[in-house]
Amino acid sequence: MQRRPIAVAAVVAVAGAAAVAFTLPSLAGTDEDARSTAATGTPGGLSPELLAAMKRDLGLDGEQAATRLARSEWAGGVSATLAAQTGEDFGGAWLASDGTTLKVAVTDSGAVSVVKAAGAVPVLVKRSEAELDAAKTKLDAAAADTDGLTGWYVDVTTNKVVVVAQPGEKPAALAAARSAGVSSDAVTVKISKAQPKPLFDVRGADPYFINIDGGQARCSIGFSVTTGFVTAGHCGTEGTATTGFNNQAQGTVEFSVFPGDADMGFVAVNDDWTPRPVVNDFQGNELPVAGNTEAPVGAAVCRSGSTTGTFCGTILAKNQTVRYPEGAVTGLTRTDVCAEGGDSGGPWLSGDQAQGVTSGGSGDCTVGGETFFQPVNEILAAQNLTLVTSEGEGGGATAAPTTAPPAEEGGDASACDALPVQRTGTINRTGQAQAQPNGGAYRARAGTHTACLDAPDGADFDLVLQRLNNRGSFRTVAQATGDGDKTLSFTGRSGTYRYVVVASAGTGAYSLGFNVQ
Repeated sequence: MQRRPIAVAAVVAVAGAAAVAFTLPSLAGTDEDARSTAATGTPGGLSPELLAAMKRDLGLDGEQAATRLARSEWAGGVSATLAAQTGEDFGGAWLASDGTTLKVAVTDSGAVSVVKAAGAVPVLVKRSEAELDAAKTKLDAAAADTDGLTGWYVDVTTNKVVVVAQPGEKPAALAAARSAGVSSDAVTVKISKAQPKPLFDVRGADPYFINIDGGQARCSIGFSVTTGFVTAGHCGTEGTATTGFNNQAQGTVEFSVFPGDADMGFVAVNDDWTPRPVVNDFQGNELPVAGNTEAPVGAAVCRSGSTTGTFCGTILAKNQTVRYPEGAVTGLTRTDVCAEGGDSGGPWLSGDQAQGVTSGGSGDCTVGGETFFQPVNEILAAQNLTLVTSEGEGGGATAAPTTAPPAEEGGDASACDALPVQRTGTINRTGQAQAQPNGGAYRARAGTHTACLDAPDGADFDLVLQRLNNRGSFRTVAQATGDGDKTLSFTGRSGTYRYVVVASAGTGAYSLGFNVQ
């Protein structure tokens, strides 16, 4: 999965809907002082309600839960920076079973020192994450209609692509991989009786409703954005009217993708509803949403839904293709958390950081199961939406200038130096270009790319950001042109990116700083 436009940043959260507890709308009538039950006196300031769910589902005490969530947020930022620093050598990142040790795979021993310097544990592997993603993309094209397969995903912990097959279908899985041109040593087949399905339900209950197939379906609100909320794409086609938990007109589905490239939707609400940065836990409490830092594989994660309430577990894999009865959906995140019908669209949190919205799964919350969620940052980037957060800021859509004013001493130049990934180069002829990092590319999660180019005096160097498409070629997604030094900010979906420095006029040495937030 991958996405699009320029400069974004904030994010939002709100969940399900018991009449008083869930308040996307202001008309729910909760006292303002009681709206946020974010903890005081709990380890790490962790919400006591979320702590209770983590104790129940993960067996963690307060200190362990706070430590694990803090480490997860740290690991999310570090792994994104290391992906850019190590470029095409990056093989993925994950938290080990202890929930605190960040492991980072690289294909070149020369990158080991970079990983260690960041406080992570390096793991030498054969295939880069970009190569694994390319193999999975081949399966997306060749195996989407193969009977007996329920999905496939990149498993960075084993450095392979995992194909999930029903009992007796291992030969079909291996044949699908061969026909897709994926090397047999890059594939593992996992046998599972589970048959994933979207988790909407046609029973009347909280929290919001849509008309579908002549009846009324129920889904759960995901996260609040400034003009409404995000949810699952299968929870209504574009133009569908929605009704709130109180049976009052709520809004309209303005954007919906399902099946195919995603399971994402956006509902624009009317003036009677006020988006707020909270998630309903269905125990009479509201969990705060403070941001949208993406948690790595191995991180603890909790979800809430209008059918089952709040349950927690672990992120098992990202970028999974799931074959639902309605068709295949790519780019989902796999977890061992349970969910049931009606939970679709509901929010996923790692601590107070928004992660995604419920797509589908198998099993239930009595016997257990697995559930997939659509990453929230992908939805925000797709529609330039701004998440509503308790901090009053976050991942949103605000345009950034493509050309910076000339750098003043101690001003913009120092800001360039402060960016975590630094690269230098020299262009000796007008019209030439160089790709960075180091002539290659880097794998990035959904988020905002920020870059600063310090060009030689008297020269005009342009800065271009490109993204690899499914046809194997790079396409320009943002650029900064004009005189002087350049800054660039672009918010897009996950994918493989590279910067290109172009000498439009003049020659000389340049320095480039960049980061992915």
